Amino acid sequence: MPNELTLVMRIVIAALCGAAIGYERSRRQKEAGIRTHIMVTLGASLLVIVSKYGFIDIVGTPGINVDVSRIAANVITGVSFLGAGVIFLRGGYVKGLTTAAGIWSTCGVGCAIGAGMYVIGIVATAMIIILQLILHWSLPSSENMMVSEISFRTEYKQGIISDVNEYMHELHVKVLRLSIKKKKDGTVLINMTVRAPHKLMPDEILDAVSRKYTVSEFTAQL
Repeated sequence: MPNELTLVMRIVIAALCGAAIGYERSRRQKEAGIRTHIMVTLGASLLVIVSKYGFIDIVGTPGINVDVSRIAANVITGVSFLGAGVIFLRGGYVKGLTTAAGIWSTCGVGCAIGAGMYVIGIVATAMIIILQLILHWSLPSSENMMVSEISFRTEYKQGIISDVNEYMHELHVKVLRLSIKKKKDGTVLINMTVRAPHKLMPDEILDAVSRKYTVSEFTAQL
């Protein structure tokens, strides 16, 4: 069995790896930041150490069977619930999937380092950070988009729904939900939940709508 200083060093290295992954997440203002990722790697490392060495004094005792993998296996299950807590749904828009997957992978880093697999744990940390950065910069992601509620009243005409959808598509705005309510004065109230690039604010979407349609009243909010 390694000495206690070696085991403490494993916990410290695991916490540092968690801090590195969490720093990248916190810079982008994600739900789980530095503290969460440190606690995940530190806790996973500690539990793997306990699973691997905590029962060494009773190994070989007649009538006692020890499965060193049971605690480590349940660590993954427990962290899966933690990851699920950062995923939420708003207007058909799922947010937090990457962060949840990152927490799950970070747990694997803690488990690896707790088991003494330093190179694998550190390389996995670097890969998680690099992949998150590269994919964030190079691929279009729904996490780079903003969900807004848009409401406006305009004159009714045949095919207004398809017309609005086409116009939103021209603005590179995805319509997640659209409802229409006819009024007695011949106008319609249109309510939309849309997903647009962060650079396109709700007020700017309404300005574009006002240039195309005769709008009598409107609201917009995130």
